[in-house]
Amino acid sequence: ALDAAGAPVDLPLWAMAETPLGFLRLDAIAGGHARLAAIVVGTSDLVKDLHARHTPSRDETLLARSLAVMAARAHGLAVLDGVHLDLNDDAGLQVACAQGRDQGFDGKTLIHPRQIAAANAAFAPTPEELDTARKRLDAWRAAQAEGKGVAVVDGALVENLHASEAERVLALAAAIQTP
Repeated sequence: ALDAAGAPVDLPLWAMAETPLGFLRLDAIAGGHARLAAIVVGTSDLVKDLHARHTPSRDETLLARSLAVMAARAHGLAVLDGVHLDLNDDAGLQVACAQGRDQGFDGKTLIHPRQIAAANAAFAPTPEELDTARKRLDAWRAAQAEGKGVAVVDGALVENLHASEAERVLALAAAIQTP
């Protein structure tokens, strides 16, 4: 419909997965259109459709959230974790953000501006991660300039995959710092 309406070819689409069937078909959805840029997880509707209960552990949505991360990574898309509904539960929001970050999400959908700081804090690289990324990238680039395929930083092997991850970490930090 966007193509037929003459929308710019670089106009991105985000797909919201929020039903059991949607999550079961995420691979096909994620690879279904060149405009698709992100998958957004809708945990509230999913919990309702599963006849489950919202819990602090979020175990009731773990499989669906995992499927979303897998589909996004398989197709080169961004993926955003579902909202934290309780605006008075700052500790719960921090836990949910940390869970999402550790599970591989790129960020979290939010329902109120007061949640932005917690999400940015959780998803932003730490100073230690930034330092490691810079060291790895510098060492990798130096090794490449010398015609070498690997570098060693603090006793750890640095290959192309580590350099790519370091670039991603540094770009994420820059994006979060941008107002």
